[in-house]
Amino acid sequence: MKPVAILGVVGIAAAQQVYIPVNGPSSRPQCAANGSYATATPVYTFREFSFTQTETVRTATSRPSPTATTTFAPPYASLSSLVPSLTTTQWGNWDDSSNATATDTGMPYGNASWTALWTAIPWTNFTRGIYSTTVEPTAVPTSELILPPPEYLAPRECYTFPKDFMLGVAGSATQIEGAIADEGRTPTYTDVSALMNPANAPNYITNENYYLYKQDIERLAAMGIKYYRFSIPWSRILPFVLPGTPVNMQGLDHYDDLINFALEKGMLPAIMLLHTDTPLQFYANLSDINIVPGTGGIGYVDAGFQNSYQNVSYEDAFVNYGKIVMTHFADRVPIFWTFNEPLLGSRNGKSINTIIKAHARLYHFYHEDIKGTGKVSITFNNNFGVPRDPQKSADVDAANHFNSFQLATFANPIFLGIDYPESFKMTIADYVPLTASDLAYINGTADFFSIQPYTATVVSPPPNSSIAECAANITHPLRPYCVTQSTTVHDTQWNIGYRSQTYVYTTPTYFRSYLNYLWNTFKAPVAVTEFGTPVFGEAEKELKDQLFDSPRSQYYQYYLNEGLKAIWEDGVQFIGAFAWSFADNWEFGDFDARFGIQTVNRTTQVRNYKKSFFDFVDFIESRRQT
Repeated sequence: MKPVAILGVVGIAAAQQVYIPVNGPSSRPQCAANGSYATATPVYTFREFSFTQTETVRTATSRPSPTATTTFAPPYASLSSLVPSLTTTQWGNWDDSSNATATDTGMPYGNASWTALWTAIPWTNFTRGIYSTTVEPTAVPTSELILPPPEYLAPRECYTFPKDFMLGVAGSATQIEGAIADEGRTPTYTDVSALMNPANAPNYITNENYYLYKQDIERLAAMGIKYYRFSIPWSRILPFVLPGTPVNMQGLDHYDDLINFALEKGMLPAIMLLHTDTPLQFYANLSDINIVPGTGGIGYVDAGFQNSYQNVSYEDAFVNYGKIVMTHFADRVPIFWTFNEPLLGSRNGKSINTIIKAHARLYHFYHEDIKGTGKVSITFNNNFGVPRDPQKSADVDAANHFNSFQLATFANPIFLGIDYPESFKMTIADYVPLTASDLAYINGTADFFSIQPYTATVVSPPPNSSIAECAANITHPLRPYCVTQSTTVHDTQWNIGYRSQTYVYTTPTYFRSYLNYLWNTFKAPVAVTEFGTPVFGEAEKELKDQLFDSPRSQYYQYYLNEGLKAIWEDGVQFIGAFAWSFADNWEFGDFDARFGIQTVNRTTQVRNYKKSFFDFVDFIESRRQT
């Protein structure tokens, strides 16, 4: 079966730009009511001049303190029997400059064993931040909440967002928390990325959100954000990873307090269970983290999904960790995601099998055992592939192949209850077949489709071989997707959109096409759980110029406007948008690729709102149904 048959693609040809020559001015349908201006003669008059002041009106308001708290599951005391025999303990902080040594060398999970997990790694230039305990928040001054001057061009359609449309921001522990060796946490594979790639900046400090989380939440609530999506490091909860090992009490207390503070501020916390921070115990050697090109790998790095540790599979260990987090926090948390962009950390077919089955097990645990009334999902990456020429079937087939490999590999079983797409099976020879009972169990194990659609990419077949020939050759340079990707529009020199500091091109019209593609293919409500862009050269600008980030502001407004069109003109159930990221952060080795809607001073850790933050929030709130 071809990928297009599995996907049931609708209207993909409309996704690419087509140029049509015309004589005379372009059509402006919105001007039909004022058609007389096309032929009328203007009247020129004098009048008394006076200066006028353009005022800004802020629709969004700070989150009010709640009068009642909604619960989504029974409290932990009622669920503890679902995770029996848990023991808790506490560990200290590790500092490579300290001469102190632990004396409990005979204990398998004591301080000496915990410290050994840190000293086994050849750290270089290990540094600590300026905070070592939770900082109490201060109220955001009114002067910081004044809208920036408006820009002239903005979407003017009259559509509205549904009353329950989710307005949120996202961040991940690896990229914002810092304090990687504090309060019981043990190393993850991303912590050692600077050792693997010495040119990269490490994540030892990042935004010090681990100690500044209350101030960050205070600032988000002051801007009117309702949903705060954050991740919890597995190794902060279970430093020794495996079922039966002690749970870190400090870790539980930390996120318990974070959740309660967000609720106190009128926000809703939403948890990502794994965001690029597999515990380092799942690797026999640090070199295993890298996926060598030309060896048949799938992702950019190896997140260890296919591995085992002490004869316990990743799947079983992760499900145990997920159950601990869910039982402790499900009463107050309305949304859980299991994995973030798992394709990018997959090495082989077993990796994919682990992800899908671990996700399904936690979905069933949440809804059937916990009996939670919130939502569970898994979030995917995909820079939407559009055909270079929508009139050429080869280009359309290539775009379908590209998208199906990244999405349908997971979404076919999870949303449709059908097998992996041919694009995946023809490429990954060691994929693990799904039985009929597997598909029955996995089918329907996500409450909405979660996607992170930063940009679009132009797709065409490989230049010197077919897609099938590429898929069969593990050394082919275009694997695993086996298509040509471009950033220029067909037969022109034009980029597909405004180029950011990184891979992101501003492509809002393709965003509308993408929402249509997802909705009509996988038949589930769609939430965008990350999207954003770094302004080109932003790190080189003065602070005031960083704050007035027009390209990012336009990105959010244009994308959201196309989302409104998808809702009202196309019938797509688009249910929420989470900005990435709520502050400039560690972009996996880089602090200069700044996706944030707040700046972060790397010396003082002071945050400042950018213009895009105001425009992102106000675009939605000024159009929200009452």
